[in-house]
Amino acid sequence: MMAMSCKDGKPGILDNGKYVRYTPEQVEALERLYHECPKPSSIRRHQLIRECPILSNIEPKQIKVWFQNRRCREKQRKEASRLQAVNRKLTAMNKLLMEENDRLQKQVSQLVYENGYFRQHTQNATLATKDPSCESVVTSGQHHVTPQHPPRDASPAGLLSIAEETLAEFLSKATGTAVEWVQMPGMKPGPDSIGIVAISHGCTGVAARACGLVGLEPTRVAELLKDRPSWFHDCRAVDVLNVLPTANGGTIELLYMQLYAPTTLAPARDFWLLRYTSVLEDGSLVVCERSLKNTQNGPSMPAVQHFVRADMLPSGYLIRPCEGGGSIIHIVDHMDLEPWSVPEVLRPLYESSTVLAQKTTMAALRHLRQIAHEVSQSNVTGWGRRPVALRALSQRLSRGFNEALNGFTDEGWSMMGSDGMDDVTILVNSSPDKLMGLNLSFANGFPSVNNAVLCAKASMLLQNVPPAILLRFLREHRSEWADSSIDAYSAAAVKVGPCSLLGSRLGGFGGQVILPLAHTIEHEEFLEVIKMEGIAHSPEDAIMPRDIFLLQLCSGMDENAVGTCAELIFAPIDASFADDAPLLPSGFRIIPLDSGKEASSPNRTLDLASALEIGPAGNKASNDYSANNGCMRSVMTIAFEFAFESHMQEHVASMARQYVRSIISSVQRVALALSPSHLSSHAGLRTPLGTPEAQTLARWICHSYRLYMGVELLKSSSEGSESILKTLWHHSDAIMCCSLKALPVFTFANQAGFDMLETTLVALQDIALEKIFDDHGRKTLCTEFPQIMQQGFSCLQGGICLSSMGRPVSYERAVAWKVLNEEENAHCICFMFINWSFV
Repeated sequence: MMAMSCKDGKPGILDNGKYVRYTPEQVEALERLYHECPKPSSIRRHQLIRECPILSNIEPKQIKVWFQNRRCREKQRKEASRLQAVNRKLTAMNKLLMEENDRLQKQVSQLVYENGYFRQHTQNATLATKDPSCESVVTSGQHHVTPQHPPRDASPAGLLSIAEETLAEFLSKATGTAVEWVQMPGMKPGPDSIGIVAISHGCTGVAARACGLVGLEPTRVAELLKDRPSWFHDCRAVDVLNVLPTANGGTIELLYMQLYAPTTLAPARDFWLLRYTSVLEDGSLVVCERSLKNTQNGPSMPAVQHFVRADMLPSGYLIRPCEGGGSIIHIVDHMDLEPWSVPEVLRPLYESSTVLAQKTTMAALRHLRQIAHEVSQSNVTGWGRRPVALRALSQRLSRGFNEALNGFTDEGWSMMGSDGMDDVTILVNSSPDKLMGLNLSFANGFPSVNNAVLCAKASMLLQNVPPAILLRFLREHRSEWADSSIDAYSAAAVKVGPCSLLGSRLGGFGGQVILPLAHTIEHEEFLEVIKMEGIAHSPEDAIMPRDIFLLQLCSGMDENAVGTCAELIFAPIDASFADDAPLLPSGFRIIPLDSGKEASSPNRTLDLASALEIGPAGNKASNDYSANNGCMRSVMTIAFEFAFESHMQEHVASMARQYVRSIISSVQRVALALSPSHLSSHAGLRTPLGTPEAQTLARWICHSYRLYMGVELLKSSSEGSESILKTLWHHSDAIMCCSLKALPVFTFANQAGFDMLETTLVALQDIALEKIFDDHGRKTLCTEFPQIMQQGFSCLQGGICLSSMGRPVSYERAVAWKVLNEEENAHCICFMFINWSFV
């Protein structure tokens, strides 16, 4: 760095060749350029001197030093700001952990006391049984009948009493020991975690508790959490039927809430609730809720058809202001979801506190963190849309799918008769509200004349297949289950006729391109646009196939998240993609029925050609695959919507039934291929670091690199094949191999390579080498390829390539070399991208 001083006072004059002081006018001119371009090239610096006379006395070298110093100051300022934010967060987290530690100590003390109490009672019971003249304590407890409480008063004074009681019970759960809380599996508290998440042990119903930090003020937090449909996807509606102010400045609200059923195999739930909002003496804001049952002298909510009335025990939110801004929040959800009302196979969904934590408690925290992140970042994100507009699209997809899945009569749905088989249910909706805005004109000039919507839905039980892996396969291999002619029909606005429904495919999938649109802060949910190229639906399209677009919502792809359901919901959209475009969502929901943590790896290799092949050909036994011993069960629900002309109802219903049945068949075939029980005797799917082929390839890669480059690729001195593969897998640079074919495709990548390509081992072989390079990169590769084959290696200049999601990736330089096998023959080409990063 160069210090700034001046002795003669002349602007921009060097002092002894070392120092220079800039005038305010010169600094202003330099600042303007800095905001336009923080790192100007040498040509741009000379241009600046020519264009700005006030800088004419400054040497280009001095301007270069000024920009270096300015960038350094900006970096220091950002780093100081970041460290201050981290320090505030750590201070608040430390306070939160100390409070949690105090609560746990109280819980331990209470458990010790109860242990002694029960031990004493056990001894007394043993002594009492020796006296036949008196009934034992244990026996007498068996004859105890729970007393029936008299109806509670629901007048304003009675509601206030219930509200104060609810507040006390909620606080005893949030910060006290009223419920025995245990840490949720897989959740580790820390400055980067979502918070401290716990589930109940041994209490009535299911309960979950979370506490964390959010960068929003308490009143804003309360406002967001009260708007439950905006963040809880299973919430259909919350109607506020009455509001009563209280003397302490709080409010009592009477609510009627409806929750969607997650699958076709269970009825929906509803709640009749009291919500109490108040401010505590320490300034904390509290929003607590409970179900109103057995009341008199006040409002009531009769049972609603097609809904099961569930019970919410005292629950809510404790929101405290945090020093330096933001809030510390405690969330408690405690419900009795009436498991008796669902088939036995589904009861784990309604008896699992882990499922409640994932779907409700953690969803609330994630929503708050997402809003806080959006407030602190730019207002414009993917495709020039604001975050609120993207969230609205996600909510519309999720809500539309849930509405179709549940088929409520008040939304205009009615059931069609079956065709003799009950595997697929058909619903029809002719409600004008449902179809509002569907009559659009598309680019082909034909107006849409559809005036009704049909939904075909079905559920199926899956055994021993991880939901996250199955969902990723459905997302990345659409052609394995979807019919392009049906997709084209769904997106088209041409007149419907029998010939266009069940005709043969005029053109298959020309290609699927996933265009990322947005994702949540923790990457648990993705919103994307799917572009399917070259789809032919009509004879005219066969001459010039057209592209169709789907808006797609994807969630639940993290195998390590316990109790999370996986969803893939999509809807055809017009190329104009307006925010208020009509959406008819279809898709899949896979819900795990076992709360145990899946032991599968997120990056397992799938050789689809062999895994889906019928018979032993192409498959060989594998004894090194270690499958999960537990039997994973999940329920998949499928719902597909179609717009149609009302007079074509029978034709469309027949097509929809046939289509959903074909999808069920495809999913069963894929699920079998992905099942560890199937793969234990096949080589299609194994852990990436466990296959002998991968270990051999890693040895060939390192040997060939040393042969051509004269240096070692890996720093590890171990010679074992397994150790070489492990070191290669964790190498910081992206290393990937492609086949020696007319159209090279990738066959291997290390972890950094998968991160750079934004793909998985399942989809790696679908990526062609030429697809990841831009035009300049492809030309360079074509020029260097003969040298690679003749000389054995080539060093490529830095440039830009593209991930499988279409995101640009910059790399400093790349090395390509020929990989030789044991017979010294060329096996494949290996690429190493050095110092890569997303642009």
